[in-house]
Amino acid sequence: MTITTYTVGILRDFVAQHRLIGGDWGKENDRHSHHYRLEAIFEGDRLDQHGYLLDIAEVEPRIDRLVERYRDQMLNELPELADQNPALERFAAVLAQRLGDDLPAGHVQALTIKLWENDHAFATCRRTIARS
Repeated sequence: MTITTYTVGILRDFVAQHRLIGGDWGKENDRHSHHYRLEAIFEGDRLDQHGYLLDIAEVEPRIDRLVERYRDQMLNELPELADQNPALERFAAVLAQRLGDDLPAGHVQALTIKLWENDHAFATCRRTIARS
């Protein structure tokens, strides 16, 4: 049996600041910036009547709003990351939840956020999307 899976990705860049808490990570414990690269990867096994997994034009404004929420912000001061270590994995999970909750109805079954904090380090968070 052949299983077909489609993926569509959208990229965005933004700068935000944070400081790590709860351990001794040297300079990472001080406020500093990262130039994040967000990869939102949508996955599903069916296409719509137009041959799309999702309409990119409908999803891009949602991603833009999400990125604007964090652009030039101090992550530690935002409610969704307050009193937590705003490490790359946790930030990717927050982004996946917020974007996953804002997706239009359709054929997307999973969303993966791949969040880069520099040219050589990233974390991913994959969420399944429940559809009624």
